[in-house]
Amino acid sequence: MTSSRLIARYTIEHADHFEVITRYADTAETLHLPKEAPILPSLAAEHPAAIWFERKMQDDFSLRLEGTWDTRPLVQQEHFPHNTHPLLTSFDATQSLTPISAHPYPYETVDGDGVFEVPVGPIHAGIIEPGHFQFFQAGERILHLEVRHFYKHRGIEKMLEGTDPLHAWPIVERISGTESLAYQIAWRDILLQATRTELPESLRRYHALLLEMERIVHHLTDLGFIPNDAGFGAALAIASRLAEDARRQLKTLTGHRFGFGAVRQDIPAAYDPQQLLAWVKQLEQELQTFSDWILDVPSLWDRFDTTGILSRDDALTYDAIGVVARASGLPLDRRDTPWYRELGWECITETSGDVAARFLVRLREVAQSLTLIRHLAEDAAPVNTRLGTIEDGRYEAFAESPLGELYLTADLKGGRIKRFFVRDPSFVNWQVLHRMMPGNIIADFPLINKSCDLSYAGNDL
Repeated sequence: MTSSRLIARYTIEHADHFEVITRYADTAETLHLPKEAPILPSLAAEHPAAIWFERKMQDDFSLRLEGTWDTRPLVQQEHFPHNTHPLLTSFDATQSLTPISAHPYPYETVDGDGVFEVPVGPIHAGIIEPGHFQFFQAGERILHLEVRHFYKHRGIEKMLEGTDPLHAWPIVERISGTESLAYQIAWRDILLQATRTELPESLRRYHALLLEMERIVHHLTDLGFIPNDAGFGAALAIASRLAEDARRQLKTLTGHRFGFGAVRQDIPAAYDPQQLLAWVKQLEQELQTFSDWILDVPSLWDRFDTTGILSRDDALTYDAIGVVARASGLPLDRRDTPWYRELGWECITETSGDVAARFLVRLREVAQSLTLIRHLAEDAAPVNTRLGTIEDGRYEAFAESPLGELYLTADLKGGRIKRFFVRDPSFVNWQVLHRMMPGNIIADFPLINKSCDLSYAGNDL
């Protein structure tokens, strides 16, 4: 057993056993469970974030959990047929399932005088994705929050079984729209490994540039919506314009507002580094103006400061990643490599762990991404690269998406995908959201939630 940071836990089915891989930051461990008694010892006592991984394996593969306090269904909703496990090889993905009568989901409980529950979701106002939040309240103060998702589950893992890896691009790049380029780069690395292909340096720089563009679009969007959830709509108006300009620039570079197809296409969109650098200069000036203005609004920072605190200890305990972890003082970023450091990259952190810290990390990271683009632009080039023959094997890749560390792995056999697994950063960070709630008022939940800005689609697969 190791106390290293938990990255993922997942299952691969073989003819006579289940293989359970537990991926840590510095190592991996494998268990082989016989099919007649697939009992999986839980890691939840040491790594609370293991709970969702384990409950998902229970739903998907019929594994039985041992040594955990939570064996409830995770992915399977109230009408899902019993004893149906979609990731077993025996499951026919073309069949239609007949819904059963609803069986109530056993939410956690909090007892005490005057304690009441407030269910929110899964359908919300506006156009946000579905997710359920069960609040336990004493007056306006939140005692506890339980997050329940997977209403957007699309069966991505099963969908890709048996697929030619080269034909998987359109699905992989659409798993989570705010992280499309991160997913594309991770899948690119899988294919490069599988074909023993070397990526030209100019193309590596171009893809890294696109990833920073995606980060800028996402962070600017958040820099508007976070203040908006504190009632400061002026910030939303300004930041939304900046984010829209950035998204249009991304379309100029890739031919698509979300960058779909940018990494796999044979004939990329026109690349004009001088035009790009002119846009960078303009945004740097506007970002400085926005920063000087937004940092001098005392009533806004009164709402941000000390709201939704995630302590460093909780961030460590729950293996948090991305902006959420960095705002609590953990320097975790997959760009922490000599290659990025030579470009001037430094890990940006804050220590207070509150809404203010998460806002500031994003604000500083936008400025840093613009600097990185400056250093990448001149020697970047969207050149064509031909992949070799795909070799069987197990491959994994990481990318630092705007939300945090993305982990992707694939088992390839006979030139096809035998097992596709992805751990979106949101799958981990949704599990630590409840630690930010106690003592805050329920009216601040949208503000706290938005300051994390996690993906429903990436989580639910």
